[in-house]
Amino acid sequence: MEVTAIKAGLVIDHIAAGKGLLIFNKLNLAALGYPVVLLMNVTSRRMGKKDIIKIENFTAVDTAMLGLIDSNLTVNVIENSRVARKVFVTTPPVVKGLFICNNPRCVANADPNVTPTFHLHDEKNRSYVCEYCEELTRVS
Repeated sequence: MEVTAIKAGLVIDHIAAGKGLLIFNKLNLAALGYPVVLLMNVTSRRMGKKDIIKIENFTAVDTAMLGLIDSNLTVNVIENSRVARKVFVTTPPVVKGLFICNNPRCVANADPNVTPTFHLHDEKNRSYVCEYCEELTRVS
């Protein structure tokens, strides 16, 4: 299989095998309007198997969302067919508006003018505490 290099855009690399499709769907890449390649179960010396996403002519990506899905991936910004910079994604310490609180009575769920805001509680278990009601929410 041959996948050519891109001249400008993003390469999301070192995605845990099987999570590439989830990222593809969460970022709504099918509706992007730019060429996108999703490679799944690619052989990797470091990881055994990995997924890779290449997006041509597009560089605006939500790294917080990526960090919630897989905090070990890298985002390579491509310019003039070369890696211009690498962004190492981590689990975000604060998350705003990406998921809802588990507490059905939380003001963040009831008031449309309130943005759900969470602070990292336990990185290993990927759990966050709601800023408004202090409910613990685990991101799967």
